[in-house]
Amino acid sequence: MTKKNNKIKNNSLGAKINSAPYLLWSAVFIIAPLIMVAYYAFTDSNGNFSLKNILQLGNYSDIFVRSLWFSLIATIICLVLAYPVAYVISQKKEHTQRILIMLAMLPMWMNFLLRTYSWMAILEDNGVINFILKSVNLKPVSMINTPSAVILGMVYNFLPYMILPIYSVMAKLERSMVEAAQDLGAGRIAVFGKIIIPHSMPGVASGLTMVFVPSVSTFYISQKLGGGKFDLIGDTIERQFQTAYNYNLGAAISFVLMILILICVAVLNKFTDEDDGGLVV
Repeated sequence: MTKKNNKIKNNSLGAKINSAPYLLWSAVFIIAPLIMVAYYAFTDSNGNFSLKNILQLGNYSDIFVRSLWFSLIATIICLVLAYPVAYVISQKKEHTQRILIMLAMLPMWMNFLLRTYSWMAILEDNGVINFILKSVNLKPVSMINTPSAVILGMVYNFLPYMILPIYSVMAKLERSMVEAAQDLGAGRIAVFGKIIIPHSMPGVASGLTMVFVPSVSTFYISQKLGGGKFDLIGDTIERQFQTAYNYNLGAAISFVLMILILICVAVLNKFTDEDDGGLVV
């Protein structure tokens, strides 16, 4: 028993040592920044405790609603586009899967700013799309500086984050389960609805989180594709830090945004089977 207890203690000590770098990383780059945000959110410029910054957030309610609405639409569009793409890729041979996934992730190799600027060139009044419309004697369409342009930018930039987790789950699905269901008389619709969709839910939940979180906090896309007409939460936070130099109010907005994101992640986790490991965030 003594040797067994010593072995358990050694394993426990080894586990603690192995986890030390991760704990240090979390403390420095996760916990410490969160503490700083909370500190500035509940203090004034002199460092005294104050609720003034939190109480001022009511003035930005329309911006919060707009950010959540744009992000929700972009996330739903990404899901609708990514799910069939991920399914089709998962049904291919392994070599073909690797090529298709690489092509899906290829835009992410380009700088985020360049990707956004490219859409400005496409959507502008004298851009590529309107040039094509004029060349076939059609009336030009005003697309830039609209809510649709902002949402389009979100979908384009974050779509791979939806494809990859869904594909990862679908690729691990045992084909024997599908074959067994077909042997028992289940049609394609029944197999898709009762086997593929339920087993892909962890990937869907992860994808929803990975798209919604950056969408709700983005700021550059709305500035360039929206022309600064549609302030989002990220724009407001950036303005407080870069222009107004009101770090306390910026921290308060960031703090509330963080809470909203945590609530969304918690809700999505409720729809994820615990046996599949939950969300990866």
